[in-house]
Amino acid sequence: MHLPRPLVIGVSAPLYRTLNARTPLRLQRSILERFAGLSVLPAGTQVSALTLGGRPCERVTVGASERPRAILFLHGGGYTVCSPRTHRSLAAYLARDTGAVVFSLDYRLAPEHPYPAALDDAVAAFQALVDEHGFSAPRIAVSGDSAGGGLAVAAARRLADDGLRPAALGLLSPWTDPSDEDTPRRRDFVIDSAWGRKNASDYRGSADPRDPGYAPMHGRLDGLPPMLIHCAVTEILQPQILRFARLAAEAGVDVQVVEHPRLWHSGHTLAGTLREATDAVHDLGVFLRAHLDAVPESKAAAEVPA
Repeated sequence: MHLPRPLVIGVSAPLYRTLNARTPLRLQRSILERFAGLSVLPAGTQVSALTLGGRPCERVTVGASERPRAILFLHGGGYTVCSPRTHRSLAAYLARDTGAVVFSLDYRLAPEHPYPAALDDAVAAFQALVDEHGFSAPRIAVSGDSAGGGLAVAAARRLADDGLRPAALGLLSPWTDPSDEDTPRRRDFVIDSAWGRKNASDYRGSADPRDPGYAPMHGRLDGLPPMLIHCAVTEILQPQILRFARLAAEAGVDVQVVEHPRLWHSGHTLAGTLREATDAVHDLGVFLRAHLDAVPESKAAAEVPA
């Protein structure tokens, strides 16, 4: 029972307008958390709280609660706002369409916790899925939107270098170079470029803007898992996203890119409410499940570190 697209646009626009450099951060967080109460979840959704890698996390399943595959989901929000609650509908539809357990991580936010706090949290969470929850790395995918998409790439790089390469990456409007200010216009339906610059600065702290953990666009991309990248044709990050996709492909990564003409930046968060968002999450789910199931279960189990 999706809502008409014009109605969704009309309701969403005022919310997105609060995401600007002038609105106090505490107010932005409060508004987004209140709006999260309108999330629409698929039938059979189960959400439970746990600690993963030392951070709060939501464990989301649809149907059977025990699954052989997992997804570590990293929410967007410019590294300064949002939470598993604001992205619960996306996580739930992703759980439904992959038949996986989705672990939606509440990683530490800037400016209270600048880089590398979020990256450390993401890597620790993945490690905990292997060490404490019995999943093997080839049966875990990492996905995220916007800042969470960039964080997913940075985490995958560190994990791959440590011998724990995830099965695949699902990147929704990924922000892989936060300090890049070369945008085609000041704002799109969701993002205000001044807001993005402030968030980038708050998250970067004293780090080098080309540090690959902060901006994976500038790091080694070879050896990363297969990735599906979604972006909207109207979003101001589109040139950056396509540039990252090209660099990854040139490095030998299996890259698929889908450009959505009727969705906006991180519009997947409206899965269950907007038909285009639900369909986009389904597309992501099909991709991730194919890679999560590509390794036979016996071989995946054998790759769990002793």
